[in-house]
Amino acid sequence: MSAFRAFFQKELREAARTHKLTVMGLLFLLFGIMNPLTAKILPEILSSVMPAGMSITLPAPSATDSWAQFFKNIPQMGLIVLVILFGGIMSNELNRGTLTQLLTKGLSRKTVVLAKYTASALIWTAAYALCFVVTYAYTVYFWPTDIVHSLLVSSIGLWIFGLLLLSTLPLGGVLFQNSYGCLLLTGGLVVILYLLNILPALQPYNPVMLSSDNMALLTGQRAATDFATPMIVTIGLVIAFLSTAIVVFNRKSL
Repeated sequence: MSAFRAFFQKELREAARTHKLTVMGLLFLLFGIMNPLTAKILPEILSSVMPAGMSITLPAPSATDSWAQFFKNIPQMGLIVLVILFGGIMSNELNRGTLTQLLTKGLSRKTVVLAKYTASALIWTAAYALCFVVTYAYTVYFWPTDIVHSLLVSSIGLWIFGLLLLSTLPLGGVLFQNSYGCLLLTGGLVVILYLLNILPALQPYNPVMLSSDNMALLTGQRAATDFATPMIVTIGLVIAFLSTAIVVFNRKSL
């Protein structure tokens, strides 16, 4: 446990030194501020760009519109930035050879994989929570939130989907030993999940629901229980990817 804690702390220090913490914090803080503000001023922006003599009638913005921005910005931009920032979390050290000395001194390869994943998951969790809290505070300030359903379940689902994407990065690192391979593996997983989502029989189990059907849950078109099975499947995939990464890493010669 002491080895895990020491390596975990090293990962956090390195994330701070390489400005990953700063980028994640500032970006997700910006998202948190912009989500409700965009929803608030979007009707005015659209009205101002309409040609002279033309008008458009839009419904008044609401809390639902603010959370629609949240569940659009995080999957479309936030998760992409997350994967790019941590794409080389394993492969960079393998290429530099900095892990070799630690491993020869008795550091477990399992500890390396789990500590790196835990550090990246903690940073993702902190940034995501910051964005959620700021969005929630501004949304409550601007609008009543009684029309929003199952917000916590929907938000937890998207957070778990982010954990799934992070779990592919150690596996990609030990398989390909470069960040491009990690990004391709993660992107390939997302493509496969969307392709599988075409099949109606697989949709209730597909993890992609956690990042694509959030607004359906908030507007009452889906029940909170609909997210239960995809959450279980996603957690199972996280365990499977990390376990596979450990097995492959144990068999890999450095």
